[in-house]
Amino acid sequence: MKIEYDYTFGLPRNVVWKYIKDENVLRNSLPGCKSFMETSKDVYQAQLEVNMGPIQDLFSVKIRLNEMQSSSLIHLQVKGAGNIGEIVGNADLFIKDIKGTTKLNCTAEAQVTGALALAGQRVIEGGANRGLESFFQTLEKEIKRKLYMQRRGR
Repeated sequence: MKIEYDYTFGLPRNVVWKYIKDENVLRNSLPGCKSFMETSKDVYQAQLEVNMGPIQDLFSVKIRLNEMQSSSLIHLQVKGAGNIGEIVGNADLFIKDIKGTTKLNCTAEAQVTGALALAGQRVIEGGANRGLESFFQTLEKEIKRKLYMQRRGR
């Protein structure tokens, strides 16, 4: 399964870059996140509740971030398992500055197994796109909240 998603942040690239790897910002931005912690440098363990139509499960997920090019490319490796299947995937997040905003292009490829694979590619792709949209919208709100709190001295 291949997915491509674009999002434009109303924030400069250096700000997005700083917070897109922040553990607290990520924890608060992931849809259905029950737990999220850094287990080693740039490696995270998460518990994510997935609800995509008929698909409902709690997944244990390992996420590895690899900074490929400073401030412009992050490579993600994701491996997760739940009661209804497993998912293994890779994603590249291309980040570029466009007149004070940040354009992010996400290209991902994933393999799913078990009952999760039987749910059908259209259901999974639709759920993945809605999840990405929710994640990036919430990520932007979290970054703005964090900046606001910093300006207030908290």
